[in-house]
Amino acid sequence: MVSLVILMRYSRVSSPESSDLYISSTAVFSMELLKFIICTFYIFSSTNYSLSHTSQLFKDNLINSPKEVLKLSVPSFLYALQNNLLYLALSNLDSASYQVIYQSKILTTALFSVFMLGKKLTVRKWFALFILLFGVILAQTSKSQDTHAKDLDVEDQKKNKLVGTFCVLCAACTSGFSGVYFEMILKGSPKVSLWIRNIQMGLPSLILSLISSLVYDYTPITSYGFFHGYTKLVVLVIVVQAGGGLLVALVVKYADNVMKVFAASFSIVVNAAVSWFFFGFKPDLRFCVGTICVCFSIVVYSGAGGKKKRTVLPLNKVEEREEKRSLINDKNS
Repeated sequence: MVSLVILMRYSRVSSPESSDLYISSTAVFSMELLKFIICTFYIFSSTNYSLSHTSQLFKDNLINSPKEVLKLSVPSFLYALQNNLLYLALSNLDSASYQVIYQSKILTTALFSVFMLGKKLTVRKWFALFILLFGVILAQTSKSQDTHAKDLDVEDQKKNKLVGTFCVLCAACTSGFSGVYFEMILKGSPKVSLWIRNIQMGLPSLILSLISSLVYDYTPITSYGFFHGYTKLVVLVIVVQAGGGLLVALVVKYADNVMKVFAASFSIVVNAAVSWFFFGFKPDLRFCVGTICVCFSIVVYSGAGGKKKRTVLPLNKVEEREEKRSLINDKNS
Protein backbone atom coordinates (compact mmCIF):
# COMPACT_ATOMS: atom_id res chain seq x y z
CA MET A 1 0.00 0.00 0.00
CA VAL A 2 2.81 2.40 0.85
CA SER A 3 5.27 1.47 -1.87
CA LEU A 4 2.69 1.57 -4.67
CA VAL A 5 1.49 5.09 -3.83
CA ILE A 6 5.00 6.45 -3.31
CA LEU A 7 6.35 4.85 -6.50
CA MET A 8 3.38 5.99 -8.59
CA ARG A 9 3.69 9.55 -7.29
CA TYR A 10 7.46 9.64 -7.88
CA SER A 11 7.11 8.15 -11.38
CA ARG A 12 4.62 10.89 -12.33
CA VAL A 13 6.65 13.88 -11.08
CA SER A 14 10.28 12.75 -11.53
CA SER A 15 10.49 13.42 -15.29
CA PRO A 16 11.83 16.94 -15.97
CA GLU A 17 10.00 17.15 -19.30
CA SER A 18 6.36 16.17 -19.84
CA SER A 19 7.32 14.64 -23.21
CA ASP A 20 9.51 12.10 -21.36
CA LEU A 21 6.62 10.97 -19.16
CA TYR A 22 5.26 7.49 -19.80
CA ILE A 23 1.66 7.03 -20.96
CA SER A 24 -0.35 5.96 -17.93
CA SER A 25 -3.02 4.08 -19.93
CA THR A 26 -0.34 1.76 -21.34
CA ALA A 27 0.90 1.14 -17.79
CA VAL A 28 -2.64 0.08 -16.81
CA PHE A 29 -2.73 -2.37 -19.73
CA SER A 30 0.72 -3.74 -18.82
CA MET A 31 -0.42 -4.22 -15.22
CA GLU A 32 -3.56 -6.09 -16.30
CA LEU A 33 -1.48 -8.27 -18.61
CA LEU A 34 0.95 -9.13 -15.81
CA LYS A 35 -1.94 -10.01 -13.44
CA PHE A 36 -3.46 -12.24 -16.13
CA ILE A 37 -0.13 -14.03 -16.62
CA ILE A 38 0.32 -14.55 -12.86
CA CYS A 39 -3.20 -16.00 -12.47
CA THR A 40 -2.72 -18.22 -15.52
CA PHE A 41 0.57 -19.56 -14.18
CA TYR A 42 -1.00 -20.26 -10.78
CA ILE A 43 -3.86 -22.22 -12.37
CA PHE A 44 -1.34 -24.06 -14.55
CA SER A 45 0.71 -25.02 -11.48
CA SER A 46 -2.43 -26.11 -9.58
CA THR A 47 -3.16 -28.65 -12.33
CA ASN A 48 0.34 -30.18 -11.90
CA TYR A 49 1.46 -28.32 -15.04
CA SER A 50 -1.02 -30.15 -17.24
CA LEU A 51 -1.68 -28.24 -20.47
CA SER A 52 -4.78 -30.30 -21.27
CA HIS A 53 -6.33 -29.76 -17.83
CA THR A 54 -5.50 -26.03 -17.89
CA SER A 55 -6.92 -25.56 -21.38
CA GLN A 56 -10.07 -27.40 -20.33
CA LEU A 57 -10.46 -25.08 -17.33
CA PHE A 58 -10.08 -22.05 -19.61
CA LYS A 59 -12.57 -23.52 -22.08
CA ASP A 60 -15.15 -24.25 -19.37
CA ASN A 61 -14.82 -20.90 -17.59
CA LEU A 62 -14.24 -18.57 -20.55
CA ILE A 63 -15.52 -19.95 -23.85
CA ASN A 64 -18.39 -22.00 -22.38
CA SER A 65 -19.33 -19.37 -19.79
CA PRO A 66 -19.98 -16.19 -21.81
CA LYS A 67 -22.62 -14.97 -19.35
CA GLU A 68 -20.18 -15.12 -16.43
CA VAL A 69 -17.51 -13.28 -18.40
CA LEU A 70 -20.08 -10.69 -19.50
CA LYS A 71 -21.20 -10.14 -15.90
CA LEU A 72 -17.60 -9.65 -14.80
CA SER A 73 -16.95 -7.17 -17.62
CA VAL A 74 -18.81 -4.57 -15.50
CA PRO A 75 -16.27 -4.51 -12.62
CA SER A 76 -13.51 -5.02 -15.22
CA PHE A 77 -14.42 -1.75 -16.93
CA LEU A 78 -14.74 0.06 -13.59
CA TYR A 79 -11.40 -1.25 -12.30
CA ALA A 80 -9.69 -0.19 -15.54
CA LEU A 81 -11.26 3.27 -15.18
CA GLN A 82 -10.25 3.36 -11.51
CA ASN A 83 -6.59 2.57 -12.26
CA ASN A 84 -6.44 5.34 -14.86
CA LEU A 85 -8.02 7.77 -12.38
CA LEU A 86 -5.42 6.89 -9.74
CA TYR A 87 -2.55 7.70 -12.11
CA LEU A 88 -4.19 11.03 -12.90
CA ALA A 89 -4.81 11.69 -9.20
CA LEU A 90 -1.18 11.08 -8.23
CA SER A 91 -0.06 13.39 -11.03
CA ASN A 92 -1.93 16.23 -9.32
CA LEU A 93 -2.05 15.34 -5.62
CA ASP A 94 0.62 14.55 -3.04
CA SER A 95 0.75 10.89 -2.00
CA ALA A 96 -0.13 11.46 1.68
CA SER A 97 -3.31 13.40 0.88
CA TYR A 98 -4.18 10.83 -1.78
CA GLN A 99 -3.84 7.99 0.71
CA VAL A 100 -6.12 9.67 3.25
CA ILE A 101 -8.80 10.83 0.80
CA TYR A 102 -8.87 7.46 -0.98
CA GLN A 103 -10.08 5.85 2.25
CA SER A 104 -13.48 7.37 1.40
CA LYS A 105 -13.92 4.14 -0.58
CA ILE A 106 -14.97 2.62 2.78
CA LEU A 107 -17.92 5.02 2.80
CA THR A 108 -18.89 4.26 -0.81
CA THR A 109 -18.52 0.51 -0.23
CA ALA A 110 -20.74 0.69 2.85
CA LEU A 111 -23.43 2.67 1.02
CA PHE A 112 -23.42 0.33 -1.98
CA SER A 113 -23.59 -2.65 0.40
CA VAL A 114 -26.72 -1.17 2.00
CA PHE A 115 -28.44 -0.50 -1.33
CA MET A 116 -27.26 -3.53 -3.35
CA LEU A 117 -26.86 -6.28 -0.73
CA GLY A 118 -29.44 -5.07 1.77
CA LYS A 119 -26.91 -4.96 4.60
CA LYS A 120 -27.82 -3.15 7.80
CA LEU A 121 -25.19 -0.98 9.47
CA THR A 122 -25.00 -0.60 13.22
CA VAL A 123 -24.92 2.74 15.00
CA ARG A 124 -21.19 2.23 15.60
CA LYS A 125 -20.53 1.81 11.88
CA TRP A 126 -22.57 4.89 10.94
CA PHE A 127 -20.62 6.83 13.58
CA ALA A 128 -17.34 5.55 12.09
CA LEU A 129 -18.44 6.59 8.59
CA PHE A 130 -19.29 10.08 9.85
CA ILE A 131 -15.82 10.39 11.45
CA LEU A 132 -14.28 9.10 8.21
CA LEU A 133 -16.09 11.71 6.13
CA PHE A 134 -15.05 14.44 8.58
CA GLY A 135 -11.41 13.32 8.42
CA VAL A 136 -11.39 13.20 4.61
CA ILE A 137 -12.84 16.74 4.43
CA LEU A 138 -10.14 18.00 6.82
CA ALA A 139 -7.36 16.37 4.78
CA GLN A 140 -8.74 17.71 1.51
CA THR A 141 -9.07 21.28 2.79
CA SER A 142 -5.64 21.33 4.44
CA LYS A 143 -2.75 23.34 3.01
CA SER A 144 -0.31 20.45 3.13
CA GLN A 145 1.85 19.99 0.05
CA ASP A 146 5.08 18.41 -1.12
CA THR A 147 8.15 19.87 -2.83
CA HIS A 148 6.73 19.35 -6.30
CA ALA A 149 3.63 21.43 -5.50
CA LYS A 150 5.77 24.27 -4.16
CA ASP A 151 7.26 24.75 -7.62
CA LEU A 152 3.80 25.72 -8.92
CA ASP A 153 2.04 29.03 -8.47
CA VAL A 154 -0.97 29.36 -6.18
CA GLU A 155 -3.57 28.97 -8.93
CA ASP A 156 -1.90 25.82 -10.31
CA GLN A 157 -1.68 24.36 -6.80
CA LYS A 158 -5.43 24.87 -6.28
CA LYS A 159 -6.22 23.49 -9.72
CA ASN A 160 -4.01 20.43 -9.25
CA LYS A 161 -5.46 19.66 -5.83
CA LEU A 162 -9.01 20.03 -7.13
CA VAL A 163 -8.36 17.72 -10.10
CA GLY A 164 -6.52 15.19 -7.93
CA THR A 165 -9.25 15.16 -5.28
CA PHE A 166 -11.99 14.75 -7.91
CA CYS A 167 -10.14 11.79 -9.46
CA VAL A 168 -9.63 10.13 -6.06
CA LEU A 169 -13.31 10.52 -5.13
CA CYS A 170 -14.40 9.10 -8.49
CA ALA A 171 -11.99 6.19 -7.99
CA ALA A 172 -13.47 5.64 -4.52
CA CYS A 173 -16.96 5.41 -6.04
CA THR A 174 -15.89 2.92 -8.72
CA SER A 175 -13.98 0.94 -6.09
CA GLY A 176 -17.02 0.74 -3.81
CA PHE A 177 -19.43 -0.34 -6.54
CA SER A 178 -16.98 -2.82 -8.12
CA GLY A 179 -16.17 -4.41 -4.78
CA VAL A 180 -19.83 -4.92 -3.83
CA TYR A 181 -20.73 -6.15 -7.33
CA PHE A 182 -17.81 -8.63 -7.28
CA GLU A 183 -18.91 -9.82 -3.83
CA MET A 184 -22.41 -10.51 -5.21
CA ILE A 185 -20.94 -12.64 -7.99
CA LEU A 186 -18.59 -14.55 -5.66
CA LYS A 187 -21.42 -15.37 -3.25
CA GLY A 188 -23.68 -16.33 -6.14
CA SER A 189 -21.33 -19.11 -7.27
CA PRO A 190 -19.05 -20.15 -4.38
CA LYS A 191 -17.71 -23.21 -6.25
CA VAL A 192 -15.68 -21.06 -8.65
CA SER A 193 -12.23 -20.28 -7.23
CA LEU A 194 -10.87 -16.77 -6.76
CA TRP A 195 -8.15 -17.39 -9.37
CA ILE A 196 -10.69 -18.43 -12.00
CA ARG A 197 -12.71 -15.32 -11.20
CA ASN A 198 -9.59 -13.21 -11.67
CA ILE A 199 -9.09 -14.84 -15.08
CA GLN A 200 -12.72 -14.20 -16.03
CA MET A 201 -12.40 -10.59 -14.96
CA GLY A 202 -8.87 -10.18 -16.30
CA LEU A 203 -9.71 -10.97 -19.92
CA PRO A 204 -12.28 -8.16 -20.32
CA SER A 205 -9.92 -5.85 -18.38
CA LEU A 206 -7.14 -6.56 -20.88
CA ILE A 207 -9.37 -5.82 -23.85
CA LEU A 208 -10.96 -2.72 -22.32
CA SER A 209 -7.66 -1.23 -21.10
CA LEU A 210 -6.08 -1.78 -24.53
CA ILE A 211 -9.04 -0.13 -26.29
CA SER A 212 -9.07 2.83 -23.88
CA SER A 213 -5.33 3.41 -24.31
CA LEU A 214 -5.66 3.38 -28.12
CA VAL A 215 -8.75 5.64 -28.08
CA TYR A 216 -7.57 8.28 -25.60
CA ASP A 217 -3.81 8.16 -26.22
CA TYR A 218 -3.68 7.19 -29.89
CA THR A 219 -1.61 10.22 -30.92
CA PRO A 220 1.19 9.90 -28.32
CA ILE A 221 1.30 6.11 -28.77
CA THR A 222 1.71 6.37 -32.55
CA SER A 223 4.16 9.27 -32.20
CA TYR A 224 6.40 7.95 -29.41
CA GLY A 225 5.59 4.25 -29.13
CA PHE A 226 3.49 2.13 -26.76
CA PHE A 227 6.26 1.79 -24.18
CA HIS A 228 7.56 5.34 -24.44
CA GLY A 229 9.05 6.64 -21.20
CA TYR A 230 9.27 3.20 -19.57
CA THR A 231 12.16 3.02 -17.11
CA LYS A 232 13.08 0.57 -14.36
CA LEU A 233 10.95 2.69 -12.01
CA VAL A 234 7.89 2.42 -14.27
CA VAL A 235 8.34 -1.35 -14.59
CA LEU A 236 8.59 -1.56 -10.80
CA VAL A 237 5.33 0.42 -10.44
CA ILE A 238 3.57 -2.03 -12.79
CA VAL A 239 4.93 -5.07 -10.93
CA VAL A 240 4.00 -3.68 -7.50
CA GLN A 241 0.51 -2.71 -8.67
CA ALA A 242 -0.17 -6.10 -10.24
CA GLY A 243 1.20 -8.06 -7.29
CA GLY A 244 -0.45 -5.77 -4.76
CA GLY A 245 -3.91 -6.27 -6.26
CA LEU A 246 -3.58 -10.05 -5.96
CA LEU A 247 -2.06 -9.74 -2.50
CA VAL A 248 -5.04 -7.79 -1.14
CA ALA A 249 -7.40 -10.48 -2.51
CA LEU A 250 -5.33 -13.17 -0.78
CA VAL A 251 -5.32 -11.27 2.52
CA VAL A 252 -9.12 -11.06 2.48
CA LYS A 253 -9.46 -14.72 1.41
CA TYR A 254 -6.93 -16.40 3.71
CA ALA A 255 -6.81 -13.97 6.66
CA ASP A 256 -9.61 -11.47 7.24
CA ASN A 257 -10.71 -7.90 6.66
CA VAL A 258 -9.49 -6.87 10.12
CA MET A 259 -5.87 -7.43 9.12
CA LYS A 260 -6.48 -5.55 5.88
CA VAL A 261 -8.04 -2.66 7.84
CA PHE A 262 -5.08 -2.36 10.21
CA ALA A 263 -2.73 -2.48 7.23
CA ALA A 264 -4.66 0.40 5.64
CA SER A 265 -4.48 2.49 8.81
CA PHE A 266 -0.78 1.75 9.28
CA SER A 267 -0.02 2.58 5.64
CA ILE A 268 -1.55 6.07 5.97
CA VAL A 269 0.84 6.98 8.77
CA VAL A 270 3.86 5.40 7.07
CA ASN A 271 2.98 7.08 3.78
CA ALA A 272 2.95 10.52 5.42
CA ALA A 273 6.34 9.81 7.04
CA VAL A 274 7.88 8.55 3.78
CA SER A 275 6.41 11.51 1.86
CA TRP A 276 7.98 13.90 4.37
CA PHE A 277 11.36 12.23 3.84
CA PHE A 278 11.33 11.87 0.01
CA PHE A 279 9.04 14.67 -1.19
CA GLY A 280 9.49 17.28 1.52
CA PHE A 281 5.85 16.87 2.50
CA LYS A 282 4.87 19.15 5.39
CA PRO A 283 1.48 18.34 6.94
CA ASP A 284 -0.39 21.07 8.77
CA LEU A 285 -2.53 20.62 11.89
CA ARG A 286 -5.73 20.13 9.88
CA PHE A 287 -4.16 17.31 7.86
CA CYS A 288 -2.87 15.59 11.03
CA VAL A 289 -6.29 15.75 12.71
CA GLY A 290 -7.94 14.47 9.53
CA THR A 291 -5.48 11.56 9.32
CA ILE A 292 -6.13 10.61 12.95
CA CYS A 293 -9.90 10.72 12.32
CA VAL A 294 -9.59 8.50 9.25
CA CYS A 295 -7.39 5.91 11.03
CA PHE A 296 -9.71 5.93 14.06
CA SER A 297 -12.80 5.50 11.87
CA ILE A 298 -11.28 2.55 9.98
CA VAL A 299 -10.56 0.67 13.22
CA VAL A 300 -13.99 1.51 14.70
CA TYR A 301 -15.81 0.49 11.51
CA SER A 302 -14.04 -2.89 11.37
CA GLY A 303 -14.91 -3.64 14.99
CA ALA A 304 -11.43 -5.13 15.28
CA GLY A 305 -11.37 -5.02 19.04
CA GLY A 306 -14.47 -7.13 19.46
CA LYS A 307 -13.60 -10.04 17.18
CA LYS A 308 -12.06 -13.27 18.31
CA LYS A 309 -8.87 -14.36 16.70
CA ARG A 310 -9.56 -16.94 14.05
CA THR A 311 -7.31 -19.73 12.93
CA VAL A 312 -5.65 -19.07 9.60
CA LEU A 313 -4.93 -22.19 7.61
CA PRO A 314 -1.92 -22.47 5.29
CA LEU A 315 -2.60 -21.89 1.61
CA ASN A 316 -2.31 -25.55 0.64
CA LYS A 317 -4.74 -26.63 3.41
CA VAL A 318 -7.29 -24.02 2.35
CA GLU A 319 -7.04 -25.08 -1.30
CA GLU A 320 -7.38 -28.75 -0.28
CA ARG A 321 -10.45 -28.02 1.87
CA GLU A 322 -12.13 -26.01 -0.88
CA GLU A 323 -11.41 -28.73 -3.45
CA LYS A 324 -13.00 -31.39 -1.20
CA ARG A 325 -16.03 -29.18 -0.62
CA SER A 326 -16.39 -28.64 -4.38
CA LEU A 327 -16.23 -32.40 -5.03
CA ILE A 328 -18.91 -33.06 -2.40
CA ASN A 329 -21.17 -30.43 -3.97
CA ASP A 330 -20.65 -31.96 -7.41
CA LYS A 331 -21.58 -35.41 -6.12
CA ASN A 332 -24.68 -34.04 -4.40
CA SER A 333 -25.70 -32.31 -7.62
